[in-house]
Amino acid sequence: MVTSDQRRRQLAREKYERQQKRRAEARQKARLRMAVIGAAVAVVVATLVGLVAGGVFDKDKKDKAADPAANPSASPTPKKSPSPAMAIDDKAKYTFALKTSAGDVTFEMDAAKTPQTVNSFKSLADKKFFDNTKCHRLTTSGIFVLQCGDPEGTGMGGPGYTIPDENLDSLGKPNEQGQVVYPAGTVAMANTGQPGSGGSQFFLVYKDSPLAPSYTPFGRIDANGLKVLEDVAKAGTADGGQDGAPKTPVTIEQGTVTKN
Repeated sequence: MVTSDQRRRQLAREKYERQQKRRAEARQKARLRMAVIGAAVAVVVATLVGLVAGGVFDKDKKDKAADPAANPSASPTPKKSPSPAMAIDDKAKYTFALKTSAGDVTFEMDAAKTPQTVNSFKSLADKKFFDNTKCHRLTTSGIFVLQCGDPEGTGMGGPGYTIPDENLDSLGKPNEQGQVVYPAGTVAMANTGQPGSGGSQFFLVYKDSPLAPSYTPFGRIDANGLKVLEDVAKAGTADGGQDGAPKTPVTIEQGTVTKN
């Protein structure tokens, strides 16, 4: 026969065992919950690392990769100084002759269509501004241009002033994407993407290129010059990418502008 004292001890032992069991179950649930949370955190961290590594949060990289050289641009707006006073015959045609390390590139400019641009380039060339400067950028996909005219050779330089856009409607009506074709042989002004932000940088189109009509077209390259550009383009960029310094260095040894 179980005495009342034994019964109390039995009930106390069973209660203790139940408490221990509940505590063990609680600890197990807690460990499981932390494991799930840890796994979720690991997934999020791995995803974030993948996104960062892939450039999703790298705005500059993303913008550049979206369309190689979609904007042939001279980066910052140069410090303001007066643009040169008009000193050309605005009814005449002029020739810009570039003697480069890769060969001679010559193009004709029509002052009647782009008087401000031609006047600026004549003024700069007379001051030997373009002499011993590098063509710093070649693009081989999306658009097809060689960009020059930066005294720093980095895409950051300019003459210290800006000139207005001109002749923007000369290449026809934009398509549904808001683009027109800049034909092979075209010379156009680079800019920051803002209206009237051109300085001294320009790009030479060696293959038909679709672009927004935001870049003043002001010259036509001769056949020999176009062949020089095509040869430079065939060699590609220095790092093998679609947008970068040309593998074949192109230095403007001398740039002169003469009236035809």
